[in-house]
Parts: sequence; C-alpha cells; structure tokens
Amino acid sequence: MSPDKLDIGDEAPVFCLPNQENQQVCLEDFRGKWVILYFYPKDNTSGCTREALDFTAMLPEIEKYNGVVLGVSPDSVKSHFNFMSKHNLRVTLLSDTEHKVLEAYGAWGLKKRYGREYYGVIRTTYLIDPDGRIAYVWRNVRVKGHVEEVVKKLKELQQ
Repeated sequence: MSPDKLDIGDEAPVFCLPNQENQQVCLEDFRGKWVILYFYPKDNTSGCTREALDFTAMLPEIEKYNGVVLGVSPDSVKSHFNFMSKHNLRVTLLSDTEHKVLEAYGAWGLKKRYGREYYGVIRTTYLIDPDGRIAYVWRNVRVKGHVEEVVKKLKELQQ
C-alpha cells in the first residue's frame, strides 16, 4: 500500500517512536482509544506552535471523547522537550528523525517554496479509531481552525 493511498477504513501503519522524554511510544499502546495523529514541520515555528497550543487547549474536550493527541515531526527528542517546556504543552510529541513514520503516512514529500523544490513535512492529521483503523484524514492542513475541525469530527464519529 503506498502512503498517498492511505484512506478512511485502512489499517493505520503501526510504529514506535521516542517521545519528548526519550521513552518509546507505540501506536499499539493506544488500542481502545481515538488517536489524533498529527504531522507538523518544525518545533517553535509560528504555525506549529499555534497548532500545538490549540491541541493542548482542547485536550480536556478530546479526553472526554476517549481521545489522545500525538504530534510527529523530524525534530529531535531534545528539541521536543524544549518546545514543550517553553510553551507548557500537554500533548505527546514524537521524534521521527529518519522520516520513516512520516513517509508511511504520506506526510513527507516534495514541496515548493519561492521556486525552490525540497523534501519536507506535509502538514497532515489522521484520526485513528479504537480498532486501529483510519477514521478520517486531513491533508495539506491550514492551522487556523484545524483543531476545532478535528474535535468536531471526533465527536461526530462517536454519535
């Protein structure tokens, strides 16, 4: 299965990555929960900070609906730790320095900016159901209003 074909109903690719405290976190650890898996480019940049702060602010609501939030970027464990400390974030951040999970989920690819082409993170969010299947996908995410959309979909799918 090619990553750009991951869609609703597909089994979510399993993975284990280190979190901000360098402890292994595996998708399987969250069986029975709704997982909001979001891929973002870089710690401490304006859009990524806004997204992480928005998810942190909505965490009590997300938890009410049996949800957890996992953010993935190519940043190091140390970078994640500093990012979380600086902004009092409460979401779990995972370090994918080798881009393996980013690639598996189709969130790593060719981008264009100012006429230059390069590989980087394509901001993407997956909602994974308690059985480990993809319940919804947002590709090429715009940060403003995104977290509210995700929470709305989380609630909708449980009604």
